[in-house]
Amino acid sequence: MSKLRCHISISLDGFVAGPNQSVENPLGEGGERLHDWVVPLATWREGHGKSGGEVNESARIVEEVRENIGAAVMGRGMFGPIGGGDWGDEQWTGWWGDNPPYHYPVFVVTHHPRESVEMEGGTTYHFVTDGIESALEQAKIAAGGKDVMLWGGGNITQQYLAAGLLDELELHVVPLLLGDGARIFGDLGDNKVRLEQIRAVEAPGVTHLKYRVVT
Repeated sequence: MSKLRCHISISLDGFVAGPNQSVENPLGEGGERLHDWVVPLATWREGHGKSGGEVNESARIVEEVRENIGAAVMGRGMFGPIGGGDWGDEQWTGWWGDNPPYHYPVFVVTHHPRESVEMEGGTTYHFVTDGIESALEQAKIAAGGKDVMLWGGGNITQQYLAAGLLDELELHVVPLLLGDGARIFGDLGDNKVRLEQIRAVEAPGVTHLKYRVVT
């Protein structure tokens, strides 16, 4: 059965992005450091069209993230631009250039309708205006039996957790204190989220904690 999975880097004090996010600084002040552990990896560089890189305990974690994914969901905050709002001239196609690293359908949850955008490499963005449940349903259909990846950001991840729709959550915990910014563990409403730990992997600059969400 298709699962909704989420893998996200998080600071030791619980932030998935720093304060004062902007177009120039989309992860906020200090937020780029949340990914210092992954950017040097050979497997990450390969996925972004680059060569070389390191191989360590994080490599198999990143490789596993890519396995059995047929579609994805993300929030408007992650897709951008910062500040949201109407799409204007509709020239914005995300942060990842003409050939995004997804290579499957991506369903963007937004309040503002827009026609689907087909990118190079097999990525197509679909814009969903009728809520997180609809986005997940459409993504599961598009995934054709494979899993759906929830790529973030913080607000949409919190919504899926609160709604009891997330199946697996892997936190890449970075020894970094951001002090403020975007969280995934905030107001979860009346839903008492229970997590069952599947594994813990220590690696340079990060600890990978994988959980099953118990409903």
